[in-house]
Amino acid sequence: MRKAQAEAGDIVLLFGDESEALTHPYLARAWAKRGADLRVPAPGQSKKVALIGSLDHAARRLIVHTSPTKRSSDFIAHLEQLDHLFGPKPARQTKPVVLVEDNGPIHVSKAALAALDARKHWLTLEWLPKYAPELNDIEVVWHDLKAHHLAHKTFTDVAALERDIHTAVEALNTERNVNPLVNKRISA
Repeated sequence: MRKAQAEAGDIVLLFGDESEALTHPYLARAWAKRGADLRVPAPGQSKKVALIGSLDHAARRLIVHTSPTKRSSDFIAHLEQLDHLFGPKPARQTKPVVLVEDNGPIHVSKAALAALDARKHWLTLEWLPKYAPELNDIEVVWHDLKAHHLAHKTFTDVAALERDIHTAVEALNTERNVNPLVNKRISA
């Protein structure tokens, strides 16, 4: 029902979740002889960048906040991004916004719940059950981001990884909006 409302333009439907990216390469669509190790030598210790994001269902746009950690404060920083994009502002007509989130610890902390409560006049929250990634549309986009845009690359440091993440998100958003039927199956 919510997806139909978003596609009709009645609401903005956002699917939110977290993920992470590593400075060492992701191996996607790689092959090797059976039993061989699929590792690529990379210098130093792998470091990670947390991705806190939301997928706008109808616009097919990914909104991402990067951080060294996945804490409630990082989730709140992402909510501030959503304030800027969807929150009420003078002379801007706003639609109701529905954010679909799982019950992960960073979403249900006291600070996060207070931040969500402060936005209840324009942001409605719908909770998914824990450990139900199949219900969250953003999971497919995280997979695309890692498998197609960040795969097979080694990053010298976290700053280089963050730059590439934001470049990849831009490319992914452009790709998803230029041809919205890409990767969709149409039955005759």
